[in-house]
Parts: sequence; C-alpha cells; structure tokens
Amino acid sequence: MDIVVISIGGSVLIPDDNDFEYLSGLAQLLIGLSSKIKLYVVVGGGRISRYYIKLGRKFGTDERALDEMGVDVTRLNARLLISALSGKSNDFPATSVAEAVVLGNDRPIMVMGGTTPGHTTDGVAASLAEFVKADRIVNATAVDGVYTKDPNVYDDAEKIEKMSFGELLECCKTSDWKAGPSNVFDAMGAEIIAKNRTPLLVVKGRDLEALESALRGEPFSGTTVGGV
Repeated sequence: MDIVVISIGGSVLIPDDNDFEYLSGLAQLLIGLSSKIKLYVVVGGGRISRYYIKLGRKFGTDERALDEMGVDVTRLNARLLISALSGKSNDFPATSVAEAVVLGNDRPIMVMGGTTPGHTTDGVAASLAEFVKADRIVNATAVDGVYTKDPNVYDDAEKIEKMSFGELLECCKTSDWKAGPSNVFDAMGAEIIAKNRTPLLVVKGRDLEALESALRGEPFSGTTVGGV
C-alpha cells in the first residue's frame, strides 16, 4: 500500500465557493482511496488565517503570537474536513508529527493542521512524509501547478510541468520569515523533501479528477518535482 501525504491549502478547502459540495466530494474521494492508499492529510489556514494575521499585525502583535493564531485556524479547518470524513479519520486533529504517526496507525485517514510557530503546513507535511516514509507528497493548491510567475497576475506566466529538487529549492528561497506566507512550497519543507528525494506533485486542489490521479501516482495535470 502506497503512503501519501497531502498538503491542502485552507483557501482550497474553504474559499467560500460551493464549499459544502467540494468538501463532500473531497471526503468521498479520500474515503474511496483509503482502502488502497494510506493517507495523511495536512490542512492549511488559507485566507482566513492570513486575515487574522493581517489584523493582528496592525495591533503590533509579535510574529510568534500571530503564527499561533494561524495554527489555530489550520486546526479548525482540519476539524471541518474531519467532520466531512464521517468517522473514517481521527476524531481531533493531531497537534504534532509524532502524534500524527500514532493516529495514522488507527484510522485509514489521518488529518492534522499546523504544529508550532515557524513551521508552515507545507513544512509539517514534509516532516510527516519523512517520518512515515511517504511515497509522495501531493500539494493541493489554488492553481494547477508551478508557474514561472503568478498566473493570476501575469498573462505570460508559463506552467512548469517537471522540476528537479534543486529547481524547487531555488524557487522556494525566501527572505525573513513572517507569519502567514503564501508560496508554492515552504522553503524548510523543500529542503526536507530534497534531502529525502520524496516526489512532490503540485495540483489544483479543486480539480478532484486531477487530484485523484496525483494521489494514485498516475499521470495528472500539474507539476511533478522529482520522479514518480
């Protein structure tokens, strides 16, 4: 049985656009695959998390406290997905990678949000993949892969269908850390998957057909980092 870690953005999970329909479809997809694939799902905070962080920053709240707010939102999002999974996952989100590993032994699907300040959910997903020796990580994002520029801003942005781990590291370079980043993949997480040579599949999370193909390790519409 393959082991797959899914990093799904909060803005993919609940962007306030047919969220119930999407969550229901996602849950059924995960439940259907869980008899063939061991699934570990890490849920992000998305726009709701960034909204709280933005307001808190205006009040002068320090970055650690802001990130703790963001972690709280990721866990709330995770609880919503757990509800949609109707008893096929753990009852409450794991709060650490170690706890996730234990909970993953008891249920076909393990769901968690963030862990500690300074670690994005992409980083958590990469750490979890390292611990469980995942066959691949599927990064479910708001766009259908990695682009040369932001495709929502630039018309001439070109999609990159295949990348090396080195190219991913270069792409994910960042300056000073701040709470609530929104990048293709977290720099810390990129270093972990590059070290372990864990394939990363970047896919549009709201495209359930493409998401299913990526989860199965089959050809899909998106970006592949490393081999599959």
